[in-house]
Amino acid sequence: MVKDFPQVITIDGPAGAGKSTVARELALRLGVFYLDTGAMYRALTLKAIRSGMNLEDASGLVGLARGTRIRLENHNGGAKVLLDGEDVSDAIRSPEVTNKTFYIARTGGVREIMVGWQREIGARQSIVIEGRDVGTVVFPKATHKFYLDADFEERARRRIKELREKGKQIDEDSLKTELKDRDHKDLTRSIGPLKIADDAVVIDTTHMTVNGTVDEILKHIKNKA
Repeated sequence: MVKDFPQVITIDGPAGAGKSTVARELALRLGVFYLDTGAMYRALTLKAIRSGMNLEDASGLVGLARGTRIRLENHNGGAKVLLDGEDVSDAIRSPEVTNKTFYIARTGGVREIMVGWQREIGARQSIVIEGRDVGTVVFPKATHKFYLDADFEERARRRIKELREKGKQIDEDSLKTELKDRDHKDLTRSIGPLKIADDAVVIDTTHMTVNGTVDEILKHIKNKA
């Protein structure tokens, strides 16, 4: 289904809409590389936290990014995240990193560096890439664009289930407050805000399974081919 030349399939949407799970499964079915942009920002956030850096220091964060190596590897349908050679796949999913990643994501100079890395990966091979602005900023001329959404309660339920399955203790009210705050920051930041690309296919995943969503995406890709 994927042609000889590199193709880019973008999936944007808010937290909890199912982007990561759907993107991983879609990439697996197509036999292409899965690129999780959020993991890249999380990895740099982890490094900044560990180094005790002031997360409001934009120039310091840009310098940190320039001296950082972030490598993503696909294994068994999932993504392995290497930060300067260290596997941080689990460490970047902590609540502390999640709640502080917006400092990195809103820093223009950091985003320029990240976008450059992401475009290099997409130029070398066909990819399924997911994030907040991948169809609007990173790959505005992507082969196929999708935007996944779901109602707030369903997105919160999914995030709670995901964290509890990892053995984390979750206060539901606190998580919902954090999710609303994250939505607001994603939608209103001046650099790379979350929005629907004009040519994106919008899919409401509220009542859909992962496989059902992937099937719907594949149907659109096939019809456009």
